[in-house]
Amino acid sequence: MIQLALIGIGTGNPDHLTLAAVNTLAQADVVLLPRKGKAKSDLLDLRRLICERWLSAKANIVEFDLPTRAAQGDYQQNVRQWHDAIAHCWQQLLATHCPQGGRAALLIWGDPSLYDSSLRITERLEAAGLPINVTVVPGITSLQVLTAAHRIPLNAIGAPVHITTGRQLREQGWPDGIDRVAVMLDSGGAFTTLPNPEHYDIWWGAYLGMPEQSLMAGRLDRISEPLLQHRQHLRDTQGWIMDIYLLARRG
Repeated sequence: MIQLALIGIGTGNPDHLTLAAVNTLAQADVVLLPRKGKAKSDLLDLRRLICERWLSAKANIVEFDLPTRAAQGDYQQNVRQWHDAIAHCWQQLLATHCPQGGRAALLIWGDPSLYDSSLRITERLEAAGLPINVTVVPGITSLQVLTAAHRIPLNAIGAPVHITTGRQLREQGWPDGIDRVAVMLDSGGAFTTLPNPEHYDIWWGAYLGMPEQSLMAGRLDRISEPLLQHRQHLRDTQGWIMDIYLLARRG
């Protein structure tokens, strides 16, 4: 039986690892580190830093190239095919490095439960008959780091929060009966589709937890254009961007 641990590692600060994450990582026979191309080498460097800090020099660390998702065509179909390709990659890695079973670990950005596909991919491994037992070590999420950085609560008193994606905000608009919306995986500027931007406040953050962390906040109609320009500058400078924001109805 292969024991596969999905370890949430937070959003970019090695100090965000929990003791449970450190202990699980130290017990792993092999640690799998995905490479996502030169543009996102910072993400790999962070995982390497975590391994250097918490693992011995004899630890078996295996880097691999993560399959990429097709950019054109049907989005849902592209995601399913992408997950299939990743599952096949993981299966080969586990068969190679844990042929007699053992403990393997994958370091998951943020937390495996929040807009991450690792758990769905492990279901494919189980369906394929791989003798695997999956455990999850929760991590600090980008939502937690965002609200902490801005020193704000996520929700109003006794009120719900809606967590969605930039794609959904663009296509579905503001959800009924909700005063606060957290938006993840926005390719850029989904908030510009909201009518009457003067009715909203925004708290935005990029590279949360990393040395490059950048924050902006204010009334949406006043900050929208400067935020988009700043975001594009960061993307051009770093070659990639990972951001998240919280929107709230004013008043």
